[in-house]
Amino acid sequence: MEWTRHLLVVPILLPLVTGALLLLIDESHHTLKALVSLASAALFLVASVMLMCMANSVPAASDIVSLSYAVASWPAPFAIVLVLDRLAALMLVLAAVIGFASLVYSLARWHRAGPHFHSLFQFLLMGLAGAFLTGDLFNLFVFFEVTLATSYGLLLHGSGAFRVRSGLHYIAINLAASLLFLIGVSLIYGVTGTLNMADLAVRLHAVPAGDRMLLQAGAAILGTAFLVKAGVWPLCFWLPSAYMAAAAPVSAIFVVLTKVGVYVLLRLSLLLFGSQAGELTGFGGTVMLWGGMATVAFATSGVLASQAMGRLAGYSVLVSSGTLLAAVGMGDAAVVSGALFYLISSTLTTAAFFMLIELVERAREPGADLLAVTREAYGEDGGVDEERDDEEVGVVMPGALAILGVCFGCVALLLAGLPPLSGFVAKFAMLTGMLNLDGLGTPAGIPPRTWLLVALVILSGLAALLAMMRSGIGTFWAPLETVVPRVLVVEIAPVVGLLALCLFLTVKGGVMIEYTEAAALSLHDPSSYIQGVLGPEQAKAVAR
Repeated sequence: MEWTRHLLVVPILLPLVTGALLLLIDESHHTLKALVSLASAALFLVASVMLMCMANSVPAASDIVSLSYAVASWPAPFAIVLVLDRLAALMLVLAAVIGFASLVYSLARWHRAGPHFHSLFQFLLMGLAGAFLTGDLFNLFVFFEVTLATSYGLLLHGSGAFRVRSGLHYIAINLAASLLFLIGVSLIYGVTGTLNMADLAVRLHAVPAGDRMLLQAGAAILGTAFLVKAGVWPLCFWLPSAYMAAAAPVSAIFVVLTKVGVYVLLRLSLLLFGSQAGELTGFGGTVMLWGGMATVAFATSGVLASQAMGRLAGYSVLVSSGTLLAAVGMGDAAVVSGALFYLISSTLTTAAFFMLIELVERAREPGADLLAVTREAYGEDGGVDEERDDEEVGVVMPGALAILGVCFGCVALLLAGLPPLSGFVAKFAMLTGMLNLDGLGTPAGIPPRTWLLVALVILSGLAALLAMMRSGIGTFWAPLETVVPRVLVVEIAPVVGLLALCLFLTVKGGVMIEYTEAAALSLHDPSSYIQGVLGPEQAKAVAR
C-alpha cells in the first residue's frame, strides 16, 4: 500500500518530536519523562520491525530491492531522499533493540544523574535512524553530527573527572573526523555536482580523467572520517577509555555508534566502487582489509592486557569493528553475508556486556567479606547446621550472583565465538565465506592475507576467552572480595533480553543467514539500489 512508504519517516520524526516535547517537561518529573521516553522507544522499535518486514518482503532476485521516500515529493536527486533496503532495515532494528534495552536499564538510576537525559537519548535515536535511512551524503553529515552532538552530552552524563577527561578526548577526535567529512564531501560535490548516493554511482562513469584523482582524494578523506568513527588502528586510542568512562546504558548504545562507520563504508564501497565502477572498482578495499586486520591484532593485545572489565569491553568493540572492516575489504558477497550476521551478534553481546559490567562490579567492593555478608543474609551459621554431618558444608551462592554468573558465562561464549551460541554461528559463516571464495573449497587458491585474517579471527576469540575467564575467576571465585549485589529487575532484564536474542539468533540462524545473504547480494548489485531511487533508465546506464 502507498501509505506504508510514509512509515520511512517515522523512525526520524518520532524521536525528534518526543525529544523536543521532553524538553518542555520539568526535570523534577522524572517518572513522567521516563514513561514518555520509554513509550516512544517502544514505538520506534515497532516501526523499525515493520520496516524490516517491508524490506524483506521484496524478493531477493527483484530488479528493485530498495524503497525510496522523497521528502516533499521532490524528485531524486533533488529531494531529501530516504532509502530502505535490507541493510538499512537491519541496522535500524539493531539500533532500536539496543536503544530500548539501554533506556530500560537507565530507569534504575542513570536517567536522574543529569539533566535532559531522555531528550539527548531520543535525539541520538533520531540521528542513528537518519544515518541508516538517508540516501544523500549531505544529509548523512547532518545526521552524523546529530549523533555526535548528543553523544557528547550523554558521554559526560553523570560527571566525574575520568568521564570528563575521556569525554574531551572523544569530542576532539570526533570533531576532527567531522572536519574530514566536510572536506571529503566538498571535494566529491565539486567533481560530480551531486551528493545523492544513487546519482553519484551514475555520475562516476562520466567523471573526466583529469578530475578522477580529485574524486579519489575526496573519497579517501571521506573514508578516513568513517574509519575514525569505526575505530580503525591507529586512530582508535580514544575508544576504550571513552566507552569505559560512560554510564552503562550510554556505553551500550555507543556500541551502535561505532557500527555507523562500518555501515557507511560498506554502503559506499559497494555502491560507488563495486564491480561496475570500472577503473575505480575496489577503491579503498585494500586499506580496509589491512587496516581491519591491524585493528584486530591491536585490539586482541588490548583484550589480553586489560585488567578492568570496562576496558576489556572497549577493546572487544575494536575487535568487532576490525573484523567487520576486514570482511568488507575482501569485497565478497559470502564474506559480507557472514559479517552482517557477526555484526548483529557482536553488537548485541557487547551492549549486554557493558550493562552487565556495572552489575558485576557491585560484587567487587574493596574490603568486602562474603562470609560476613552471608551471615547477614542467611544467619550466623550461613544456613548450615553444623550438628548434621550428612548435609553439604559450604556457602550457597546467592541468586543474584548466580544470575550474573550465568549471564557472564554467556557473554564469554559469545565473545569467544564458541558453540552453541550465535557468536560461533556468525564466525563460522564468515570464515566459511573466506575459505570458499569460489564455492569450491580449494585451499590452494586462497591468498595468504586471507589465511592471516582467519588466524586473527580465531586468535581474537581465544584471547577473549582467556580474558573473560580471568575476569570471571577474579569476580565470582574470590569470596573474600565479593558481596551480594543489589540488582533491580529493570537492570538485569535488558541484559537477559539481549542475550536471549543471541540465543534466538542461534535457533533461527538459518533464517537470519538467508536475510543477510539477500542483503549482501543486493549490496553487490548497485543497479537494483539505483533503480529504486532514480528509476530503471539510470540503473541501465550503470549496468552498461
